[in-house]
Amino acid sequence: MESKNPVFSRQAPGSQQAWGTPTPEQLRGMYDAPSYAPPAQRRMTIDDVVVRGFITLGTLVVSAALAWALNLGRPALIIGVLAGLVLALIVSFRQSTNPVLILGYAVSYGVAIGVISHAYNDLYNGVVFQAVVGTALAFGAMLAVYTLRIVRVTPKFTKFVVAAGLSLMGLMLVNWLATFFIEDGVGIRSGGPLSYVFSIAAILVGCFFLLLDFDSVEQGIRAGAPAKYSWLMAFGLTVTLVWIYLEILRFVSYFTSND
Repeated sequence: MESKNPVFSRQAPGSQQAWGTPTPEQLRGMYDAPSYAPPAQRRMTIDDVVVRGFITLGTLVVSAALAWALNLGRPALIIGVLAGLVLALIVSFRQSTNPVLILGYAVSYGVAIGVISHAYNDLYNGVVFQAVVGTALAFGAMLAVYTLRIVRVTPKFTKFVVAAGLSLMGLMLVNWLATFFIEDGVGIRSGGPLSYVFSIAAILVGCFFLLLDFDSVEQGIRAGAPAKYSWLMAFGLTVTLVWIYLEILRFVSYFTSND
């Protein structure tokens, strides 16, 4: 098969030889020809993930603070949840690295969290601060667990965590549907002993998902993923932290007086 490399291809009739060193005219043509090699993409680093993570989480926190300060009501909560859910599904299923979609999710859910947090704090003064501290401690603890390899993220562990997460979401859906017929549904959000067990399980699963997020970051860096994928990693971490915060907020409220 004839090579497309000019150094190894056959020369035109009248040249010095059929195979071998190219003529001066050919060399000039080779060096004068434009280069079509695509620019190399910069690889993702841990600094990229940290920066994008702070941007995404910071956007969510600022949005939540504004929603709290403006005391936005239920309409803003519904819009925020629906918009955030749609954007989260788009990013998740398309594995999108578009910062507009990811920051849009942060703004939408930030508004929802601001409204929810304000309502909880009105009923249970100080509960929001405790939930924020609890979320920060959970993040730090899971980072230490992952760094020290106390728990290793194996394929079997990943399947268990994903299955547990899907089971919890399915149970919450069943509970929501049951509330149309029974006041407290199946009892996982009623504030009784079953609620405590469910909340603890939900917090633990959220913490396990943090381990999966850390592993995704490490695997992406090791595989040389493009820097733009740091946005997707930041999105995953933010979604998990939102889950943990909301579950801790509800759990702490069970033990806080609303007087």
